[in-house]
Amino acid sequence: MAAGPSVDPGRWLGVLDELLARTGSRFRRVEPRRRARAFVLGLLAGLPRKNCWTIAEHAGDPSPDGMQHLLARAKWDADGVRDDTRGYVIEHLGDPGAVLVIDETGDIKKGTATPGVQRQYTGTAGRIENAQVAVYLGYAAPRGHALIDRELYLPRSWTDDQGRCAAAGIPAGTKFATKPQLAQRMIERTAAAAVPFAWVAGDEVYGGNGPLRAWLEARRIAYVLAVACDHRVPPGPGTPSGLISWPLACPGRPGSGCPQVPAPRDIAGMTGPGSPSATPARDTGTC
Repeated sequence: MAAGPSVDPGRWLGVLDELLARTGSRFRRVEPRRRARAFVLGLLAGLPRKNCWTIAEHAGDPSPDGMQHLLARAKWDADGVRDDTRGYVIEHLGDPGAVLVIDETGDIKKGTATPGVQRQYTGTAGRIENAQVAVYLGYAAPRGHALIDRELYLPRSWTDDQGRCAAAGIPAGTKFATKPQLAQRMIERTAAAAVPFAWVAGDEVYGGNGPLRAWLEARRIAYVLAVACDHRVPPGPGTPSGLISWPLACPGRPGSGCPQVPAPRDIAGMTGPGSPSATPARDTGTC
C-alpha cells in the first residue's frame, strides 16, 4: 500500500504486522502464518532476485523447503487474505472518488510446471517469453494506492489439459477466461463488497473488449478505457465514414486539441457511460 511522500518508511513493519494480525485466522497453523510474514518481508527486500531460495536465505532458513511448502501445500485461505487486505486498504484509503485500475503483468519463468506458464507476451520483458501472467486490480485514491485483487490467467493450453491442471493444483473444471473476463470478475467482487470508487481505468486490452464495456455500461459503472489508434467506430451524424482518430491527448478535454463531441458508439458496445447499447462483438478469446 503506497501513500504520500510524508509517510515514514519505518512505519511499514508495524503496518505489515497489523495487516498480518488481521489475516491470521485465514491460516490453519501458526507456522505458515509466521512463514508468510517472512515471505512478504523477502518480497519487500531489495534482493537482486526473488525466489524461494533467496527469500529463504533472507529469512535465515537453511533451505527453501519451508517457503515452497507455504506456496504449494500449506493450508490457508488465499481468497480470505485477499478480502482482509482489501478491507484494510479501504479503511485507510477508501474514497468515493477512487479509481479501479485494471492491468496485467507477467513473471518470467523456466520450465512448464508453474500454473499458467507458456510462451506468451509479457510487458515485464516487452516481448514473448516463457512466463506466467496475471491480471491485477489496483485501487488509486487521493491518500494512496494499493493492489486489492488478482486473477491468474490460464491459457487454453492449460484449461484444455485437465490432467496438467490437476498436477499443478488447479481446481477441476476450471474454464478458460480472457483477461477482460478476469477483470470483470474482480470489478464485480469489488462492487459487491461495497468498495467506494468513481470509475474504472484500463489499457486497450480492456478498452478493445466490447463485452466488458457493455457489462460496465449495463451496471452504470463509469470508465475510461484506452482503445487502439485504429479502433473502428461507425460514423455518427455529420461524421465522415471510415476511421475516427484523435490526437494523443484526452478526448473532449478543453484545451487538449481534441474535438468537443459526445463519445461515439462503436461496433462492440460503448466508449463511455450514457451511450445506448449495441450488439457486443464476438470475443475471440485471444487475450
